[in-house]
Amino acid sequence: MEPISFTCSGTACTDWWIDLRKLLEFARSKGELVDAFYYIGVDVPPDARQQAYLDTVTRIGFSRVTKQLKTIMQADGTPTQKANLGIEIVLDMFNTIDHYDLAMLVSGDEDFERPLQLLRARGKRFIVLSTQGFVARELREVAGMHFIDFQDIREQVKRE
Repeated sequence: MEPISFTCSGTACTDWWIDLRKLLEFARSKGELVDAFYYIGVDVPPDARQQAYLDTVTRIGFSRVTKQLKTIMQADGTPTQKANLGIEIVLDMFNTIDHYDLAMLVSGDEDFERPLQLLRARGKRFIVLSTQGFVARELREVAGMHFIDFQDIREQVKRE
């Protein structure tokens, strides 16, 4: 089985909950899982509920990468929280490139179009997991047949 690096940055906008244990098992079904990263914005300090979730992510087997949430005011005056972890994801993809043959990315963000093109140019394969309607056209186009819609694997990864 080929070595796999698995990157998760959320649940990719499904209307049902994804079970992270099942998601890791899905990744393992594609090869030998050598890395599993989970990227998430956090409050500083995290409240008890958020800390419990973060602890669970680690206990399940993910290497957790966090960044402090920042509050940004929208033009209409409503606040939005963001953490922008894209650069951390890309750096980890390329800093660990010698350890895997297949990268799995859970995201729909168009910012990953170019990094995936560069992975392909370096001889790496990849799979993008997201949900149709929440995946950027650019990312969908670069993934082509290597795109998996969560709706298609719902029964394998849905939390009961």
